[in-house]
Amino acid sequence: MRLSPEESAVLNTLGEQGSVIVDRAVGWCAVNSGSRNVAGLETTVGLLSDAFAALPGDLVLRPLASSIEIAADGREKEQPHTPAIAVTVRPDAAVQVVLTGHYDTVFPADSRFQTVVTRADGALNGPGIADMKGGISVILAALQAFETHADAARIGYRVLLSPDEEIGSMASGPVLAEFGRLGHVGLTYEPSMLPDGTLASERKGSGNFHIRITGRTAHAGRAFNEGRNAITAAARIAGALDALNGRRDGVTLNVAKIDGGSPLNVVPDIAVVRFNVRFPDADAAAWLEAGIAAALRVGEGDGLGVSLHGGITRAAKPFNAAQTELFGKVKEVGGLLGQEIAWKPSGGVCEGNNLFAVGLPNVDTLGVCGGDIHSENEFAWPDSFAERAQLSALILMKLASGEIDARGIRALMESR
Repeated sequence: MRLSPEESAVLNTLGEQGSVIVDRAVGWCAVNSGSRNVAGLETTVGLLSDAFAALPGDLVLRPLASSIEIAADGREKEQPHTPAIAVTVRPDAAVQVVLTGHYDTVFPADSRFQTVVTRADGALNGPGIADMKGGISVILAALQAFETHADAARIGYRVLLSPDEEIGSMASGPVLAEFGRLGHVGLTYEPSMLPDGTLASERKGSGNFHIRITGRTAHAGRAFNEGRNAITAAARIAGALDALNGRRDGVTLNVAKIDGGSPLNVVPDIAVVRFNVRFPDADAAAWLEAGIAAALRVGEGDGLGVSLHGGITRAAKPFNAAQTELFGKVKEVGGLLGQEIAWKPSGGVCEGNNLFAVGLPNVDTLGVCGGDIHSENEFAWPDSFAERAQLSALILMKLASGEIDARGIRALMESR
């Protein structure tokens, strides 16, 4: 690969826009958009819709159904979701690219972590600056720059910005699958794996589960034997779940929380066990599901009810032939920019898992360079905003020129 004069002109213009890309993301971060903060998410929808309306094509808001969650008291409750933002440009072009991101964060409305500040070392520290409002700003900058290139008409693309990635993409998952089936290559804008820009290659799969245990309440002194203790049943189940760890390579099960309990003189009749699983492949997922079913049985019987909710939300994403080819091309593109592109496996999951599950090869850590995500130490390096936008813009230009063969890479997925 070589840089053409036309490509260099696009990249040079984009390189001068670093402060615009950064400032836009900082402004978005000033609005709390925790996954369950509907008001903040609605405000963010408006901000992002206004910004992405600058692209050609059609922008629509895709309504998402409410998802069902199990409350601490064991009752089912509906979690409403704001719409996904979908932009479609040139859907009839021969090569189709899918770009995804999420506008929710892990920080609730009452979090003390609400604004972006600049650290002494120059890094930006704030909620969502890396994960991933910075990445969304990179998407927009790269696409706007790409649209000025003479060959832009050769590429069609779809952008999807979802409100629920941090809680498993239960509502947006069907739309992600729909978009994934329509593309040849996917680009997703989670922050880099490491602050130096390292990408995530293969990813484990993941699932979130909730077990509801019902017993029978009774006075702990007067009628103890009439009660059926949901907490002790939950403890037995939790122990059986934890015992699955270490029995199969690459499989982990994290018992994260047990809700329930009662006054000390009352036998508790409700408990909820919550846990997450990670696994390297489909066989391991099946093994886990069998192990979970066996663990449930240790809490059943003698007047106790046990029901399982949730499930596997993201399949594993192996580094197959299509991924190897795509990452190799991204590395070449990075080399033209003087960016050293490396990658390593990740135990984390993201929308890239969803896209891969329906056959779309993708790179899912093209967002800004930073770290300490999901904590109040979350940070991003300001210089990386323009650099990563240049990387994405050049990937798009090389897809348009055919130097990256999107259709050929997609065909490798179909032959797996």
